Amino acid sequence: MDFRLCLVFLGTLQIFFTCQADEHTHTYNPHEEIVLWMNAVGPYHNRQETYAYFSLPFCKGPVKDISHYHETIGEALQGVELEYSGLEIGFKDIVPKHEYCSLTLTETSYSKLVYAISNHYWYQMYIDDLSMWGVVGEMEENPLEESKQDYYLFTHKKFDIGFNGNQVVDVNLTTEGKTKIKSGIQISFTYQVSWKESKVPFEKRYDKYLDPSFFQHRIHWFSIFNSFMMVVFLVGLVAMILMRTLRKDYARYSRDDDLDELERDLGDEYGWKQVHGDVFRSPQYLILLSSLIGTGYQLAISALGCIVLAIVQDTYTQRGTLLTTAIFFYAATSPVNGYQGGSLYSRYGGKEWMKQMVIGATLFPVFISGIAFLVNFVAIYYHASRAIPFMTMVAVICICVFVIFPLTLVGTILGRNMSGQPNNPCRTNTVPRPIPEKKWFMEPMVMVLLGGILPFGSIFIEMYFIFTSFWQYKIYYVFGFMLLVYFILVIVTVCVTIVSSYFLLNAEDYRWHWTCFCSGGSIGIYVYLYSIYYFLFKTKMYGLFQTVFYFGYMALGSITLGILCGTVGYAGTSYFVTKMYSTVKID
Repeated sequence: MDFRLCLVFLGTLQIFFTCQADEHTHTYNPHEEIVLWMNAVGPYHNRQETYAYFSLPFCKGPVKDISHYHETIGEALQGVELEYSGLEIGFKDIVPKHEYCSLTLTETSYSKLVYAISNHYWYQMYIDDLSMWGVVGEMEENPLEESKQDYYLFTHKKFDIGFNGNQVVDVNLTTEGKTKIKSGIQISFTYQVSWKESKVPFEKRYDKYLDPSFFQHRIHWFSIFNSFMMVVFLVGLVAMILMRTLRKDYARYSRDDDLDELERDLGDEYGWKQVHGDVFRSPQYLILLSSLIGTGYQLAISALGCIVLAIVQDTYTQRGTLLTTAIFFYAATSPVNGYQGGSLYSRYGGKEWMKQMVIGATLFPVFISGIAFLVNFVAIYYHASRAIPFMTMVAVICICVFVIFPLTLVGTILGRNMSGQPNNPCRTNTVPRPIPEKKWFMEPMVMVLLGGILPFGSIFIEMYFIFTSFWQYKIYYVFGFMLLVYFILVIVTVCVTIVSSYFLLNAEDYRWHWTCFCSGGSIGIYVYLYSIYYFLFKTKMYGLFQTVFYFGYMALGSITLGILCGTVGYAGTSYFVTKMYSTVKID
């Protein structure tokens, strides 16, 4: 009896799941409903300035409304607000042109449409997760009065849908029915649907949105090759200079060791060996430096994980997937933050480890929250769909409190106990050595400003493609290029910071910790300066909302890249300095 009940239960489950043919499974039965979602509407030149589709005087179809929920946190953070169109579309059902709603334009509605058409408003729709775009209308010069414009609204939507078997593989929208608008007239909205069989496989249905001619242009390949050759040249140059210079230094210091004390006092000693008693002295603002280094390790691993996952899986095919993946990786790598920051703080004799752990765990989330709050405040004022919902804010706070914070605590405890003991090759003097005067170009601030030029040069072309993808209407999909550029950036940053730190130590200035971190991190300055140039000369953005959004999130991206590169530079320089002082005899 129990066996029969089990079979009945399993059969019921099978029937239930086979009937779930919808946009989640991407399979449909004949005549089954296809949902048309209306996403957003906004000015063409301001991609991020979007509003709810029905904020304009459009009307819904007669079909009963369906509510949409955010499937991922990334979808909510990106301002995806899908609204049901109310249009009846069945799988493989041809719908002839017919009216689905009508409305009378009031003075307010007319003003909204005139403003939308004047600012080149576009809108986005989804069928089975496939995007379509259309324009609200167009304006033409009045033939009788050249100083006036006539405004026309497209009232007809023609959908051409391609299918392969029981799956949708292609959607196209054509806007027609150009109707001159004025206050008080009645407007009828119509639509029609046609179906055609397609040979496009389901796995390739997103290829139509990609632009190989742009991303795989010869300039892109040439820039990658140019960056690679720069890395080879830079690594070879650094290796040759440092090996020759260090060999001479070691030889000179060996001769000095053979001299007696009187001859050594009369000799002219100089160079990095003279600061061996201070080179491993605890740097200023140790808590802040440790927190930044821990955060940088976390960002570096998270970025690498996101890029690799994007190569393995086509994350651009799902709304908000890449952002959701980034949040997941950042939360999951929180122990790395605690381990690296806590161990560094402990090795330099830090006592307030709990304070360091709290700052390390909250430093980057608080920074993001500050910028997001500013942008969100403007978005709420504009009633834009980019405004972050309250429940999404609560979800992000819960991730920080219940995931990031505890994992960072675990990492800090492990870091303090496993690698928190000092292992410096030199003892630190009780009294700090005075720093001698040096040439202006050997000052730490000059090295910091010059340190970001070569790393920025290695990613300059790739930044253009990334900017164009994010701020304009391109889908970035060449993550193999991005991975290669990521490794190039890491190698160039390490080489630059090692050279700058060597020159600093050779000038008997032992303040290398912050110098190498800021030298690597100064790439953020150049990225932000480039973003200003890109805004002024490569886009047509306008308005307070888009400007705040652009410069706010470009500041976030620039500082994030700066922390990541600063940490990479510090890690490479720390290994180099430790190795350099461990191979020379110190009295």
